[in-house]
Amino acid sequence: MPSARQTVSYLTRRFQEAGIRPEVRHGQNFLIDLNLLDVLLETAAPTADDVILEVGTGMGSLTALLAEHAAHVVTVEIDARLHQMAAEELENFGNVTMLLQDALRNKNNLADNILDEVRKHLAAAPGRQFKLAANLPYNVATPILSNLLTVDPTPVSLTATIQKELADRMIAPAGVKDYSALSVWMQSLCDLHIARILPPQVFWPRPKVHSAIIHIVPNAEKRAKIPDLAFFHQFVRGLFLHRRKFLRSGLIAALQEHLDKPAVDEVLAPFGFPVDVRAEQLPLEQIQQLCEAFRLRMAV
Repeated sequence: MPSARQTVSYLTRRFQEAGIRPEVRHGQNFLIDLNLLDVLLETAAPTADDVILEVGTGMGSLTALLAEHAAHVVTVEIDARLHQMAAEELENFGNVTMLLQDALRNKNNLADNILDEVRKHLAAAPGRQFKLAANLPYNVATPILSNLLTVDPTPVSLTATIQKELADRMIAPAGVKDYSALSVWMQSLCDLHIARILPPQVFWPRPKVHSAIIHIVPNAEKRAKIPDLAFFHQFVRGLFLHRRKFLRSGLIAALQEHLDKPAVDEVLAPFGFPVDVRAEQLPLEQIQQLCEAFRLRMAV
């Protein structure tokens, strides 16, 4: 099977035969520890009812493992050379759709045809569900994971290898340096945990940083607590854009096109925050309450 051959010697030989090298700009780092490839697979837990999106086909090793368990795999690769090499490895799989393109339509949105392809296979049989499973290129991990939370249908789970630094930011609690707009966004919509930390030596070529397998499960109850998802996303990004400012000053700067200082003070008054509190110190629930208070005030 293709996955059993994803070793340093195999990959080196295949790349030499093709006369190419991995592309740093595309974040091409191949997971060569086969046990960890199994951990990623087990965490994603593909079933016969799953339509799985994979971003970063690579050599097709994970694709093949997923295809053995899933109803269908839609896999996306931006590099034409890797796309061709993976096509040779996956030629015997009838339940794999390979797309040669950038997964992103722009910085913040997935390409429409990718989601259309996923929806087509979801509709092919009753009871099918959408999952993401991928060894994500580092340079697209944030937009892929954060934006898949707003597509229709939303994946039931997202399992991916990403930079450990990014995983730490996603799960960070209030009051630590990694706590950010991304932390608030992800935790407000999902349950998350890091399944495994991956050292650089389990990849070829070796990255300069540690990686992590993160498992993300969108939570409908959490999502239902946010009346306006688009407003919440914009509010949180604005709030943390000025994270080093005191909360009042940050809000005045973030909302200056919508509310004047007296209006900001009016909304803040019932919360009773200390004058020196910063956004990065506020727990998730308070940020959500604050956001809703400002949303209602701006709707007047």
